[in-house]
Amino acid sequence: MRFLRSPLVAAVVLVSAILFHGREAAAYPPGVGTITKQRTCTGCHINNGKWDEQRTIIDVVDATTKKSLKDQDGVFRIDVPRGQTLTVLTVIGRAKGDTAPPPRRNAWAYVDPTQIDTAVFSKFAPGWDVTLPMSCRIVGDKLDGFNGTQLTVLPMTVRPTDAARDANVELQVMLTAGESVKADPKKGMLGNYFVRKVVLRVIDPPPAPARP
Repeated sequence: MRFLRSPLVAAVVLVSAILFHGREAAAYPPGVGTITKQRTCTGCHINNGKWDEQRTIIDVVDATTKKSLKDQDGVFRIDVPRGQTLTVLTVIGRAKGDTAPPPRRNAWAYVDPTQIDTAVFSKFAPGWDVTLPMSCRIVGDKLDGFNGTQLTVLPMTVRPTDAARDANVELQVMLTAGESVKADPKKGMLGNYFVRKVVLRVIDPPPAPARP
């Protein structure tokens, strides 16, 4: 999958994500800073659902090792050598044994708050190429290590370019059920909003030793 470089490419990637594996497409992409200038999901949607923080799963997993990138402080850290790629899985859902009815779809966006008011489509950190910084997906995915859970799982590949710098990004998440009313998205839908901190770090090679 190519990295986002234009609004047209971005739109195609988002639609492809919603249709991934032929699953039902009954949602639109998250709009934080893109189709709207809202700072968070709650600028449009109500935070009124039944899904508590304790049983909510929000994880960022290395796609190769399947290990979580969460540190002990709860922050996700994505370290990538400059010019190379790393694919992670965005994992969202409800834990095994949850008695509340599961959400029907999960939406998420990786947002650099400094980019909200810019004209670029992707609100990811500048200088970082990214394939899927936001999506909205019907619940029902499976992932080893998360047996018995109600999940959505999608890959995202990042690559720090020559212009990339270390950055702090928010992973904004909405668990939802029901249907939003057109022109009034606070009606007709249950939703809970969560946010996690993600630190992007560029790994540069050590400088070459000076010649004698």
